[in-house]
Amino acid sequence: MDERFNRWLLPPLLALLFLLIVYQYVSPACPGAACPRRPPASAARRGGGPEEREEEEEAAAMPRLAAKFPFARGELCRRVRFDMRGRDVIVFLHIQKTGGTTFGRHLVRNIHLEQPCYCRAGQKKCACHRPGGDKDTWLFSRFSTGWSCGLHADWTELTSCVPAAMERRGCAGNRTLRNFYYITMLRDPVSRYLSEWKHVQRGATWKTSLHMCDGRSPTPDELPTCYEGDDWSGVSLQEFMDCSYNLASNRQVRMLADLSLVGCYNLTFMNESERNMILLQSAKNNLKNMAFFGLTEFQRKTQYLFERTFNLKFISPFTQFNVTRASNVDIGEDVRRRIEELNFLDVQLYEYAKDLFLQRFQYSKQEEHQKNRLKRREERRLLREQRAHQWPREEAAEVAVTEDYNSQVARW
Repeated sequence: MDERFNRWLLPPLLALLFLLIVYQYVSPACPGAACPRRPPASAARRGGGPEEREEEEEAAAMPRLAAKFPFARGELCRRVRFDMRGRDVIVFLHIQKTGGTTFGRHLVRNIHLEQPCYCRAGQKKCACHRPGGDKDTWLFSRFSTGWSCGLHADWTELTSCVPAAMERRGCAGNRTLRNFYYITMLRDPVSRYLSEWKHVQRGATWKTSLHMCDGRSPTPDELPTCYEGDDWSGVSLQEFMDCSYNLASNRQVRMLADLSLVGCYNLTFMNESERNMILLQSAKNNLKNMAFFGLTEFQRKTQYLFERTFNLKFISPFTQFNVTRASNVDIGEDVRRRIEELNFLDVQLYEYAKDLFLQRFQYSKQEEHQKNRLKRREERRLLREQRAHQWPREEAAEVAVTEDYNSQVARW
């Protein structure tokens, strides 16, 4: 009996198994619809809705900066409560050949202001008054107040001169304390040095600069000139490099450091190595504590960080000029190394400044991304609540219509 039953049962089972195998290979995997893409394992582990997964993937895709210097959060987050109606003043420290002329023009001509700076045609200076009819100025710069503290005044000169200079310019009886926000621009040391050489070669001297430090200008022995006559027109690059007291060398460090710490321009005040160490550290500290600094090589990032720092907006975007007089100078590797040696303090300062600048930019971008993400989440939450309140009302309206219809039918 069992043998007969097995003989009858075995063939149908084998046939059914064969049909199942054939169906698996012939039939579509997802009949009637496109197969959904399988989410990546990382997304499956994270969970959450598609919007949350998209935000996390977007945040993960942001480039990470390989930072060289450790900076605290307070050193990266630069925000100032700049009150243009009050007594706050932006002070622009203009270092030669760093793109400061272009940036200075942006400050007086390219910012959205309640009361724009008044710039007369053919004149370099503009009147940058505060809103509300106040004749006081909110900007201390070449294009607003002129060279009130000397031609291309450095940090040492400005910090000792600006408060008194602003009081002299203020309205009668207007003696309230001011907040001074110092800003500047820096540039790659080799490019800046070559640009200054080309500028001097065309006749520039800046010999009217005061170089005030500890209440006096340097003596001719402390600060001799590299040329005889009125200027240094036609100087070759080799001659420019060979002058040991050429102020073009390490100019950015000297312009940003507190020169009082090293005896101003008296080179016998301390030994050279100690002097260089103090100058570099002072320049780094002053730069880091400024309200803002930009880099010539990063125009759009400079614009972005300035706008974030002061809560001001430029009218038109900054333009990056990659072709300059310095970029057109063809120098060999040995000359480049010589320029870097002559500007070894500026090279270290620029490396420090570039790292701080890019870390601040990345921090601001991440902060902006986080703020926008929270804003989108809040908008989605409000939309869900709105829909949740709207659906019961719609259902109640449908029930009311149905009951009204049924009562009318009953009356008929």
